[in-house]
Amino acid sequence: MIKSQRYFYNLNIALDAVLANKFRSMLTALGIIFGVGAVIAMLAIGTGARQEILDQMKLVGVNNIIIRPVFPDDDDSRQELWEGRFSPGLNLEDARSILQIIPSVERVSPELEVSTFGFYQGIRRPVRIAGVNPQHFELFGLNLLYGSMFSDDVLKDGLPVCIISNQVRALFFGNTNPVGKQLKVGNNWLTVIGVVEDRITGGQSVEKLGISEFGSIVYTPVQTTLIRYMDRSAVSAADIARARNQARGRMGGNQQEPPKPKSYHQLDRIVVQVENSESLSSTSEIIQRMLLRRHNGVEDFEIIVPELLLQQEQRAKDIFNIVLGAIAGISLLVGGIGIMNIMLASVMERTREIGIRLAVGAKKTDVVFQFLAESVFISITGGIIGVFLGISISRLIMQFTDILTIVSVSSIIISFFVSASIGVIFGFMPARKAAQKDPVTSLRYE
Repeated sequence: MIKSQRYFYNLNIALDAVLANKFRSMLTALGIIFGVGAVIAMLAIGTGARQEILDQMKLVGVNNIIIRPVFPDDDDSRQELWEGRFSPGLNLEDARSILQIIPSVERVSPELEVSTFGFYQGIRRPVRIAGVNPQHFELFGLNLLYGSMFSDDVLKDGLPVCIISNQVRALFFGNTNPVGKQLKVGNNWLTVIGVVEDRITGGQSVEKLGISEFGSIVYTPVQTTLIRYMDRSAVSAADIARARNQARGRMGGNQQEPPKPKSYHQLDRIVVQVENSESLSSTSEIIQRMLLRRHNGVEDFEIIVPELLLQQEQRAKDIFNIVLGAIAGISLLVGGIGIMNIMLASVMERTREIGIRLAVGAKKTDVVFQFLAESVFISITGGIIGVFLGISISRLIMQFTDILTIVSVSSIIISFFVSASIGVIFGFMPARKAAQKDPVTSLRYE
């Protein structure tokens, strides 16, 4: 018999043996099915988590440090430490000092937000004013779709101009180019000089990383926002009257609790970009000491390093994925042991058949190939079903839990290769045992 025909004949015998016991073969393949499905699903979760981290890194910018103001509540333990001390709060001078003094700092963007309404030709929609400088767009990689950036004269004089997000353009101007048109924002008319591209963020990312959402935003120069909308550091006549009334109350023996003071911080955040990642920790420490001196020892701010937070989150997710991957690997191992166990039982049941094959001229390699082929058939079939199961599980996870899962081609190839390898590894021992049986003893076996 030609060698290729011999192998084809042995394959037919193996396939007939598997199909003759469909239910047992399917039970044997369950371990491989669930193991491969679990591996693909876990790798999909890990790849999705890694992609989310990369997207968040792009979102917060590269090598950024975010400084946010802190205003203590009545039950804040820092309240007692602040008594009797004056702090100007987070302000523009802080941002200028950081840029001028710290050599590792590349860009600084002071930011101030005001919630209000926009009006245009009878359309009224809620918007947020973001007082920024041109470096804000460079920090977060925001590109202009139309128009131009804030000029030096605009920044210096606080002129009533704005750059709107693409979402705001769609709300008020439809598909037309809004550059040069007037948009009423709050109580002021602003001239639109540019439109920036869309950028989508998640609420959890915004809260955790200390960044602002890129949605219905009207960008104005920070000086424009302070002059024309809100400057919390400015002392108004109402503030003077309130302080006078409180002083009179104390002189008159009135022990009523004074009203809770408003926030005195001029800015809502300062975003600092350093030259390289190695300088993040040292620069954040220098900023901490500088601001403490500028704020008279009052720590009314917090410093967030998003990249370090994301790296810690990535490490935690990597550990979690390793644990889940190990569990999935154990499932594959159990499936392989199940294949070996069933194949050993099959060898015992078919001892007489093995004896007949050997007696009529079959070689030991034929017997090894037959039983090894049966094992590989089961594992490959289980691997194929497991691949579809893993893809389905990944989609269900993303649909019902809002967890991003990405099934890669490499994960499918790896899982399928592992399942086929298990068939060879765990099927070799039963096949070898079958081939070593003595034909005479096998024919007498009952």
